[in-house]
Amino acid sequence: MKRIVIEQLIKWKSRADRKPLVINGARQVGKTWLLREFGEKEYIQTAYISCYKNNVVKEIFSSDYDTKRIITALSAISNIDIKPENTLIVLDEVQEIPEVLESLKYFCEDAPEYHIAVAGSLLGISLHQGFSFPVGKVQSINIYPMNFEEFLLAKGEDRLYSILISRDFQTINMLHEKYVDLLRQYYYVGGMPEAVKKYVETGELKSVREIQKQILSDYSNDFSKHAPREQVRRIAMVRQSIPSQLFKENKKFIYGALKKGARANEFETAIQWLSEAGLIYKVPRVNSVKLPLKIYEDLSAFKMYMVDTGLLGAMVDVEPGQVLINNNIFTEYKGGMTEQYVLQQMKSHGLESVYYHNTDSSRLEIDFLIQQNGQVLPIEVKAESNVRANSLSLLLQKAPELKAIRYSMLPYREQGQMTNIPLYAC
Repeated sequence: MKRIVIEQLIKWKSRADRKPLVINGARQVGKTWLLREFGEKEYIQTAYISCYKNNVVKEIFSSDYDTKRIITALSAISNIDIKPENTLIVLDEVQEIPEVLESLKYFCEDAPEYHIAVAGSLLGISLHQGFSFPVGKVQSINIYPMNFEEFLLAKGEDRLYSILISRDFQTINMLHEKYVDLLRQYYYVGGMPEAVKKYVETGELKSVREIQKQILSDYSNDFSKHAPREQVRRIAMVRQSIPSQLFKENKKFIYGALKKGARANEFETAIQWLSEAGLIYKVPRVNSVKLPLKIYEDLSAFKMYMVDTGLLGAMVDVEPGQVLINNNIFTEYKGGMTEQYVLQQMKSHGLESVYYHNTDSSRLEIDFLIQQNGQVLPIEVKAESNVRANSLSLLLQKAPELKAIRYSMLPYREQGQMTNIPLYAC
């Protein structure tokens, strides 16, 4: 399989001001595979070391941060003669030994010639235990589940991938039905690499669902292992409520849906834990469609999404035929699955700051808002080809300077202030 994000790693390698690299992301999104593949393709040798239950590594990093001593020790335990010019040092599962993260400051200052990359899950959680992140001394890259473009490549649809990223919409529109069919497959399979690999190799949808269920179970085990004991039940309640919150008409997260009388202060720590673990995406509301969006953020209102559309479907036991064949499925889910997909695509392409807008006094709602090229970009998401809605049109009438995007199952077309882009080209 090919991960497009590997291009960012290649750019990191060639930077004159290269700093140690931190690869962060939820469990099982492919961090380890990515670094091993990068090392194999771009270096003569890779010194790969896992920190999981590795007392030797813990001892190496616990005594002091003498980089020369550490390099000698890592060479010994990896059986690799580590040389700055041709060796990638990979330290995996670093959440188990937070001292490794702290040591990156000293590699940046005292040994910048070494190419060192670390990966881990729950890094934000681990650092709550009294360790500091080496701010300004590392470069960080977030890894997300495989996006739709990577799914095409995994399926062997290299030509369709090339046409899609060319943005040649005259040709893309002629292949519309083919792309829609593949997108429906992606909605079911999602982007977790193990699930994609199983689907590509076997086509067995039942096996894909078993993998997704196992990943969800592994995440639940993480709650018990890493979360504060008093928060485990609340974390589980928050995560379990996400599908029902997403599949209602008003997708604003409602604490009362967790239990009768629930309040923000009771569950905000649980939500923060899930967010820092990379298991959910939190999209805050803004009260005004103006720049900069951040200053109009309403801290009391937000929408919440899962890390992966396939896992979202697994949580609600969506049947394969409902996604791959039944056109009513997206109407029944009120666009929640489609919003999940669009947000997932945006995240995979590096858009960290995503908002939405609505007003309590009217039915005006803009699904997503981002800042791009010094402008606010409103984004409307429609699950099907029926795109009649008043919110975006009303907003554009009031603000003729704005340009907007609508993602739907319709082919590409320009419509004045708005551009309709097919969902598969998000």
